[in-house]
Amino acid sequence: MSRSERLLDLIQCLRRHRRPVSGHVLADELGISIRTLYRDIATLQGQGAPIEGEAGLGYVLKPGFMLPPLMFSDEEIEAVVLGSRWVAKQPDIRLSAAAVNALAKIAAVLPDDLREDLDATTLLVGPPAMAVESIDLGLVRQAIRNERKLDFSYRDAGGAGSRRIVWPFAIGFFDKVRVVVAWCETRQDFRHFRADRIAGLTATDIRYPRRRQALLKEWRATLDQPRGS
Repeated sequence: MSRSERLLDLIQCLRRHRRPVSGHVLADELGISIRTLYRDIATLQGQGAPIEGEAGLGYVLKPGFMLPPLMFSDEEIEAVVLGSRWVAKQPDIRLSAAAVNALAKIAAVLPDDLREDLDATTLLVGPPAMAVESIDLGLVRQAIRNERKLDFSYRDAGGAGSRRIVWPFAIGFFDKVRVVVAWCETRQDFRHFRADRIAGLTATDIRYPRRRQALLKEWRATLDQPRGS
């Protein structure tokens, strides 16, 4: 591994840690000595990377930092292109357009050789399933980002309808359906709502009383619980 690749790996490693992480942990993750880690940290700081901390206290990278030009391995390029192409074929129009724009922005700052790899990747996405959206998922995504309640009518698998006020915190993307994951005030529990069964969607200005990260963590914990017979 070249030194430039090692520095990029260090940046990525710091990005994965939202809180200060010790030099020994970083060195172990990168497979380098602690002395090399300290030298690399100093090099990145000298190049303007906003890395805070010091030996013995831990290090943290301020959010939003980019180190141009972007560098990717062959597998990373394939993953970026494949994921972007899949999203671009989804019925969520705004998310689809965003995927195309994001890929174009990445291509614009890549070195010439990597840009050629981006264009020449042979991993293809098949035709999308005939998913039909009855709501604007962009409104749901905005409500999740802003932690706002949603009000809508819902039709269950048996055709029974009900009015729901929910706290949305995630969306599951499947081949044929999209599923809104939320805390339901009516059921006082986590519920999964198929987007094609939602109607009359209203995005409210009411902030729900918990953070979406906490809801997501709690919901994930329920998935690990053993199912009853």
